[in-house]
Amino acid sequence: MDLFDQAHARRLEKEAPLAARMRPRTLDEYIGQAHIIGPGRLLRRAIQADQLGSLIFYGPPGTGKTTLAQVIANTTQAHFTALNAVLSGVKDIREAVADAQERAKLYQRRTILFVDEVHRFNKAQQDALLPWVENGTVIFIGATTENPYFEVNKALVSRSRIFQLTPLTQADLRDIALQALRDVERGYGARNVIIDQDALDHLTDVANGDARAVLNALEVAVETTEEQKIEELRLKIGSKGDAATSDSSQSSIFNLASPTPNLQSSVSNLQPSAETAIHITLPIAEESIQQRVVLYDKEGDYHFDTISAFIKSLRGSDPDAAMYWMAKMLHAGEAPRFIFRRMLIFAGEDVGMADPQAVAVVAACAQAFEWVGLPEGRFPLAQAALYLATAPKSNSAFALFDALDAVQKEGDSGVPNHLRDANRDKEGFGHGEGYLYPHAYRDHWVAQQYLPTSLQGKLFYQPSDQGYEAKIRTEVARRREAQLAAMLGADDEPGELLTFTPGDADRDRWLQRTISRTGAELAALRDRVLDNARLTRHSVVLDLRAAGGLLTWEAARRTPEGGVYALARRQQDADALRQMAEQLDEVERPLVYQGGPGDLAALLSHAPDLRFDAIVGYNALLNEADKAGALTAALAWAADAGVLSLAERLPRQTQRLYALVDTAPLDDDLVVRWRAAEEAVYADPDDPLVNWESAELTAVLEAAGWSVDARTETEEIEQLITPALIDRWFGSDAGGKPSYGQRLARQLTAAEIEQVRTLFTRQLANRSVAWRRATLYLQAWR
Repeated sequence: MDLFDQAHARRLEKEAPLAARMRPRTLDEYIGQAHIIGPGRLLRRAIQADQLGSLIFYGPPGTGKTTLAQVIANTTQAHFTALNAVLSGVKDIREAVADAQERAKLYQRRTILFVDEVHRFNKAQQDALLPWVENGTVIFIGATTENPYFEVNKALVSRSRIFQLTPLTQADLRDIALQALRDVERGYGARNVIIDQDALDHLTDVANGDARAVLNALEVAVETTEEQKIEELRLKIGSKGDAATSDSSQSSIFNLASPTPNLQSSVSNLQPSAETAIHITLPIAEESIQQRVVLYDKEGDYHFDTISAFIKSLRGSDPDAAMYWMAKMLHAGEAPRFIFRRMLIFAGEDVGMADPQAVAVVAACAQAFEWVGLPEGRFPLAQAALYLATAPKSNSAFALFDALDAVQKEGDSGVPNHLRDANRDKEGFGHGEGYLYPHAYRDHWVAQQYLPTSLQGKLFYQPSDQGYEAKIRTEVARRREAQLAAMLGADDEPGELLTFTPGDADRDRWLQRTISRTGAELAALRDRVLDNARLTRHSVVLDLRAAGGLLTWEAARRTPEGGVYALARRQQDADALRQMAEQLDEVERPLVYQGGPGDLAALLSHAPDLRFDAIVGYNALLNEADKAGALTAALAWAADAGVLSLAERLPRQTQRLYALVDTAPLDDDLVVRWRAAEEAVYADPDDPLVNWESAELTAVLEAAGWSVDARTETEEIEQLITPALIDRWFGSDAGGKPSYGQRLARQLTAAEIEQVRTLFTRQLANRSVAWRRATLYLQAWR
């Protein structure tokens, strides 16, 4: 460097903006970011020990990233090379690397390569740097205002330690401003600058954490005020003299022509006064920095962080915060259409069914904005945000994503036959056969299978307890429970007494129940049983046989201050109940146990003093071999004023199959023996389904001192007889109870049984019949 270069460098340094001149040279001069360079911090120790590895400084503008790199340059013994990613390319990187290799080879000196705005490098440029960072040829230091995890090569990030710099505090900015005012060499310490406290507060407040902004504003305030002060002194002195003014006066005028030396001289020789001082008042400060620095970029972290804060404020129902974050986006120039798009998404995702009108309101506000434009368009923007912030919230629309997950994981069991399109191939394949048209039923609803068979009982939609959704929540749950009970309630299948089920007949069972309207009828049965139980809000209830939860869930709704205990016979039923209960708050969930009435003492041993205000059940005793013993065991847990309410099907009085067909095609002798064989099924003394009468249960209750109201009701329901059901009637015993066909074999030959089966197939297959059944409603109280 020759003398001209040195003079030019000194002139540039002297004429540089205040922010550049005041850039700290050592750690002691560095203000702020104490969380990374405070005493004892890792980065401070590494700089002081000159043991730096590759680093990335990430933070908003004006927080000291480049300054920190310069401090390292002034401190380290390594050679420091700086590049700006905006102005540099692969060629510059290669030259810097070549110099670093030469330096290491000849002088054994390390090289620190600082790349400012490193996110501006494209992938190829960053890849060109990577090998030399990996092998240690250069120690890489990058500075970026963008999130390095998104904008910087992942391999480069993984080999660097990332330090995040945060916006400076107002106290930090005040110290930086005062440091500039006191520094004689680089700042305004050699000038008589007086700044009012409120003026300094305004500068540091509006700078919004940006050191460069506060120094630039301070420079504007000082320089413009100084120019004004010089002009005032020039006019004042000129008015006192003329061309014949004394030498001293001429000297003063000459010096004023060179304003800075003159004022510097006055500062060194005079005490601060109104004439000589550069006085920064609040109005001057306000003119020097008229608009707050807003940290925002439309593609970087501040963009995404701000919209995230806006959405989370809406989700948290905080209209004040929502207004603030929206104002910040608008102030920074964010496109209102982007904000509307996010609010439309929010209306579906976070408000959803709690207020189905939210989407319509936001869409209407967006349309209004298109018609009106800015600035008046801010009103519909605000209205949409305020509506969303104050609306009830529900994210139940995520049901779709649960369903998508199920589609990906579950096997495809096909569209149920009755839901298939009947317009094309109803005649050939029977598609659409058995579909129930909901509008033909009361309340325009009928229990019917809509999910694939493999997903029956699966819940995707979980209504919240907010807004509109709270109104429909109970009805959705009641319909689900009726359908689920219809699917799981095996004891209620027509002809169940006469079938053997190998364990995989759920598909046909469901079709049986949906066609027979069993779901709706079970709902009516449920309401009757619970009405007879005389439940109050604080009742403690025992469901003797929960199965699909037909009584359990409605009992829980009716006893919000009480509690429900559910007794499931099978582990799979208990597991299903517990899974469904997870949608409730823990304190509201029914307590589910596996076992029968005889197991209550063991199951409730932890609460021996527990007594139930109501004991309810549907087919709770039907499969019990000792019905009297099971009933007695349950009564032992009844409260003094307890109520018992049961509904028990009476298979002994159910529909006879032989009565469903025209027996004329068969021999009279065969018909007589067939009827006798079927009647024998219902007279089997060893079968717990049929070897009892309602009077036996009444006797047990009366003997225990209970008042009893027992009513047997017979009804006819519409029942579809499917080929699969006929197959089960005539199936073989594979470890279960004998099928209908096997029972007939006690009095009929195999050929005769085949004749009966053929008769059923010809006359009943895929036809609906009137099916008779009887139910015992048993109510008892002390």
